[in-house]
Amino acid sequence: MPEVAHGHVYNVLFLCTGNSARSILAESILAKDGAGRFRAFSAGSAPKGEVNPFALKTLEAYGYPAQGFRSKSWLEFAEPGAPVMDFVFTVCDNAAGEACPLWPGQPMTAHWGIEDPAAVEGSDIEKEAAFNAAFRYLKNRISVFTALPIAKLDRLALNAKLREIGHLAGATSPRPDVA
Repeated sequence: MPEVAHGHVYNVLFLCTGNSARSILAESILAKDGAGRFRAFSAGSAPKGEVNPFALKTLEAYGYPAQGFRSKSWLEFAEPGAPVMDFVFTVCDNAAGEACPLWPGQPMTAHWGIEDPAAVEGSDIEKEAAFNAAFRYLKNRISVFTALPIAKLDRLALNAKLREIGHLAGATSPRPDVA
């Protein structure tokens, strides 16, 4: 993690396999709730190429940004000239188990897996309920994260806090805490 200067804005990348639902939700939540302190990004190991419409509908319903998102590869963030990440969080178990690119700057990583709302089959009401639950779990984790005194914690203590966040309500089965 780079040396923290007064007014430093932290770059945060949320990863999932398809980059169509959970990582998009997390990107939007952090973009709004962490504005001025954090820059949020999302990507996937095998992007679906489009954002799930239920993700956008959920963001709009909660008053979060729902425009300008696209499903993209995590390789965009491993290329020269890409923003250097301070933090990389996996939000799905598949992405946590995959071999990630080497991220410039050695960002801090943690696994914050939650169930995939896009995998829910059934009525639109059931799908909306799954997206609402995913939104609430991610918002809770991001709220805890943005409240951390990042500049005052040493790397070991911060790493422990980041991993604890991944075990909050809604956590999927334990997976490696490595992104």
